[in-house]
Amino acid sequence: MAKKIDAVTVEIIGNLLLSVAEEVGVAIVKSSYSTNIKERRDISTAVFDPDGNLIAQAEYVSMHLGSLISTITEIYKKFPREEIRPGDMFVGNDPYQGGGTHLSDITIAVPVFGGGRLIGWIANLGHHSDIGGKVPGSIPGDAVSIFEEGLRIPLIKICENDKADSRIVEFIMDNSRSPNERYGDIQAQIAGNRVGRRRLEEAYKRWGDTLVECMYALEEYTERRLRAGIAKLKDGEYYFEDFMDTAGVFSKEPAKIAVRVKKQGDSMSFDFAGTNPQVDSPINLTYNGLMATVFYCMKTLIDPDVPSNVGISRTFDVKVEPGLLINCLYPSPVGERIDTAQRVVDVIFGALAPIVGNRAMACCNSSCTSAIFGGYDRGDTEKKRYLIYMETIGGGSGAHPDMDGLSGVHVHMTNTSNLPVEALEMEFPLLMVEKYELCTSSGGAGKYRGGLGMERRFKIFSDCVCTALADRQIFPPWGLGGGLSGACGAYLLTRAGRQEPEKLDSKVTNLHLHEGDRLSIITPGSGGYGNGFTRDVDAVLVDVIEAKITPDEAKGYYGVIVEKDGDRGYRVDAAGTKAAREAG
Repeated sequence: MAKKIDAVTVEIIGNLLLSVAEEVGVAIVKSSYSTNIKERRDISTAVFDPDGNLIAQAEYVSMHLGSLISTITEIYKKFPREEIRPGDMFVGNDPYQGGGTHLSDITIAVPVFGGGRLIGWIANLGHHSDIGGKVPGSIPGDAVSIFEEGLRIPLIKICENDKADSRIVEFIMDNSRSPNERYGDIQAQIAGNRVGRRRLEEAYKRWGDTLVECMYALEEYTERRLRAGIAKLKDGEYYFEDFMDTAGVFSKEPAKIAVRVKKQGDSMSFDFAGTNPQVDSPINLTYNGLMATVFYCMKTLIDPDVPSNVGISRTFDVKVEPGLLINCLYPSPVGERIDTAQRVVDVIFGALAPIVGNRAMACCNSSCTSAIFGGYDRGDTEKKRYLIYMETIGGGSGAHPDMDGLSGVHVHMTNTSNLPVEALEMEFPLLMVEKYELCTSSGGAGKYRGGLGMERRFKIFSDCVCTALADRQIFPPWGLGGGLSGACGAYLLTRAGRQEPEKLDSKVTNLHLHEGDRLSIITPGSGGYGNGFTRDVDAVLVDVIEAKITPDEAKGYYGVIVEKDGDRGYRVDAAGTKAAREAG
């Protein structure tokens, strides 16, 4: 730094940079075509310093940090900094070339200039509903290489002199089943970057070189603050392991993820020795994705309020052998890498639970339970309009030492919004949502109860195909401190004319559905925290009234006797409860 910057100025500019990232996101959401972006907000936006280091990330999807974290440095490897000009923009999606963590995520980055020099970068990422590949939605559960998952876009220049290269845009469109959506979403991403560039240019006009100096000061501040938080924790080594349900569709064996965390002084080391090797399945995770996941864990467990920038990454190191499930090698498929990242979070949270105090939490649903439908618009007799609907459905969030878990939410590495039923049925007339509710009994019992999973049931109106991908359908989300596990998820298919559903595997690819079929998507709950027999009696009664648990579960898990009370609903049998709790 050329001079010392006062703390107030650093704070002001830090919030200014975050507001720039947030405004880029708003611009994309308001101008995009696909429901996946305009409704579900499956995007991320960020500001980078001139060297390509993350300086501010808006709070959209944590997993996308893995797509953004090395984009600018990879651009510099292909395009020397002195050759980059105002009006340039760059696009990419290849997980093995700094473009993302799976092919559906397209990143677009723009350099920002001020005073005749490069002062920073704006980058954004959008999850595109289809980028080609063997199935609609571009995430085949049975992929054995990345070549089956869609179009790979190396980091290339998509704009020059602030004009988009129509050849590149058309190339992307021609490789998608929904080209008009791709056009609209790409244009929205370009427009969002222009908004961010303009705001950063305006900031430089006001603050001059102080703007750039504060970027570096923010990074140093974040590192100092996080190290101070780490230093307060107890030194030692902490181990935890957990499992993916299976190592993919070609194996019924579980896939282990293990971590040994060494905390010493003001730094941490994460050693993933013992983790399953990479597999012939799209659950593989690239190194960038792993780094983004550890980054997320450090922020949430040590200091959730610390700014999200590269300073966090300087407080830890990661040891992971190449060729493991969480550090896969080209050309491994990576389409469903999100569930593996979720399990990495689980093992880190499990390992550090003994030392992080009230930030410890029981296991969440930790699955990006998805359903991707594709088919021709039933009103389009010429079959020119192909519809793709994708949704990831939330579940339970784990209980804490001082509060119940949340129900029906996305957790950890995924943070997308619910797609409203009205928008779904209007834009995808192939489907109707018959049921959308929380699942009774899915939250793990405890002094504080785990959050509940959800069920979303679709009725099929016209022939279509579905790819459904999930985890936590075999290994339930665990509890902490004596709390019980939450319920697993499931996919249930009821064919037209039948009464009993069949349970599907957790990874189904290109399933053919017909008029009258019904598909239920049930998401996992989450773990409870503490002994259920110490839960507040009135809280148990409210859970029964709200159908979060049954009266039998109130008795068995909590020692609370709940009886029907005429038209008033339920009441607690105080004497019976006292006896049950004493006996339990």
